[in-house]
Amino acid sequence: MLYKNLSVNNEGHLTIAGVDSVYLAKKYGTPLYVMDEELVRHRCRIQQSAIEKYCAPGSMILFASKALSMKEMYRIAKQENIGVDVVSSGELYTALSVDFPAEKIFFHGSSKTDFDISYGIDNGIGYFIVDNVEELEAISEYAGKKDVTQNILLRLAPGIDPHTFEAVKTGKVDSKFGVAIETGQAMEITEKALNTPNVQLMGFHCHIGSQIFDIEPFCDGADIMLGFMKEVKDKFGFETEILNIGGGLGVKYVEGEPEIDYHQCIVDACKYVNDKCDEKGLRQPILLMEPGRSIVADAGVTLYTVNSTKTIPGYKSYIAVDGGMGDNPRFALYGAKHSALIANKASEPADFHCTLAGRCCESDDVICEDIDIQKAERGDIAAVLTTGAYNYSMASNYNRVCRPPIVMLKGGEDRVVVRRETFDDLTACDL
Repeated sequence: MLYKNLSVNNEGHLTIAGVDSVYLAKKYGTPLYVMDEELVRHRCRIQQSAIEKYCAPGSMILFASKALSMKEMYRIAKQENIGVDVVSSGELYTALSVDFPAEKIFFHGSSKTDFDISYGIDNGIGYFIVDNVEELEAISEYAGKKDVTQNILLRLAPGIDPHTFEAVKTGKVDSKFGVAIETGQAMEITEKALNTPNVQLMGFHCHIGSQIFDIEPFCDGADIMLGFMKEVKDKFGFETEILNIGGGLGVKYVEGEPEIDYHQCIVDACKYVNDKCDEKGLRQPILLMEPGRSIVADAGVTLYTVNSTKTIPGYKSYIAVDGGMGDNPRFALYGAKHSALIANKASEPADFHCTLAGRCCESDDVICEDIDIQKAERGDIAAVLTTGAYNYSMASNYNRVCRPPIVMLKGGEDRVVVRRETFDDLTACDL
């Protein structure tokens, strides 16, 4: 089995955190998102403990909300004493709705609106991650109206290519995110920020991409960032208090992909930054990292009901399920891979080569392509693994299909944390 929290019981059914997946499908219906809460908490703890132990006081991980934004995740983050980053007023509202500490919220985004800025400042968020000069000026203007000084970090583009999916590279010079160091613009915005009223520059941020299985790109990025910090210190006398090196550690989606020791990766990154600071005569900054996928992805499984199996002789076979790109758009967006099995036949050989297809009226509505899975028939339960990140958070109502609920598992018990949408929900905004 791909993960340790998955197994097969005496009935030949897939179990998730010890709970029979077929039982869950019958109880709650399908499609159904299932999350292993204990694994989520474990990932928070091992990553937070590493950064706390090896970095300056105040260092912490920030859960990247875009991976899975819902009330229960912010409750967990609050209980595990970590921070969060948000990229919209909607994510911020969700976090504040469960009394998540505003001072531990970092507001990202490359195109913040006036409402985003005013909403964040009005609610006392800890930091804005500033992406450009216009945004810096807008924050300064609104903070001045409210007679507050807003803490900020500047998002910089270090020019690193992490050799991952093109769609998730975010640290290149020509990225839409951040201000390029290579062009000299990063130094220009730093000087401007230091002389802009109503804001307090606390440090810098970078994020090079996602699904990275090697710590080397992070170290390369840190080298560039620390070099820039040294230049800023020498030129302006500004000592960086906070360095945020982003997230992006990968997750094993299919057999053959590496499995990461997240604790050791963070330890190695921390030690590298600390050693380089000593070499350059810089004080060790508060270090922040932004794991999202690596906290929730493999804690999630999506369950579907099989509607049909179709074989086109001489070509290919399909298994069609009652969900698809509406609840998991990752394949349609960038050809992402997932592992899958027939949950009620998990002990049987996976000898049926096919494509797992969705219900939407789109040729690209595919969940898994060219996989080996158990032969299925109508009414069987299909389980798609590693769906805790960027599935619910990117789900849509395309074709007017209701989005699935989320069920959390803990200690052998199951509970709904996001209810299933209804037809009334679909038309709630229609006039």
